[in-house]
Amino acid sequence: MIQIILGDKGSGKTKRLIDLVNESLKNEHGDIIFIDDDKRYMYDLRHEIRFVDASEYPVGHKSQASEMLGFICGMLSANFDLSLIAMDAFMKLVRTPLDDPEMKVFFEKLEALSEAHHCNFLISVSAPAESVPEYIRKYVI
Repeated sequence: MIQIILGDKGSGKTKRLIDLVNESLKNEHGDIIFIDDDKRYMYDLRHEIRFVDASEYPVGHKSQASEMLGFICGMLSANFDLSLIAMDAFMKLVRTPLDDPEMKVFFEKLEALSEAHHCNFLISVSAPAESVPEYIRKYVI
């Protein structure tokens, strides 16, 4: 399952994401990863959640959606117990516009990964609701 927290910058997406991830410890029966573009929120997460600063890897700089997908696949292949991957600052991480055809393919492949590996994805996306393509709307919570 993919869930997207959508909103403009400063609308409280990160706070909501952190709250949902911390709360998910009660329901998730596997490991949880939180990916961000810096270490700013590392200490807001419960210690059981694995924090990943993507800026420490080439995927965190001027990336494209396909590189982020490879990064996620690497995590899933190394840890069969992942049940939730959360991503904050998604648009900064992928550096690909939502209306780019590559992004639609990214979400199709992410959905297939979610089903195949029984891993949920929770993503914050900075964008006005009226500007997102139709394929994104089905994931918005």
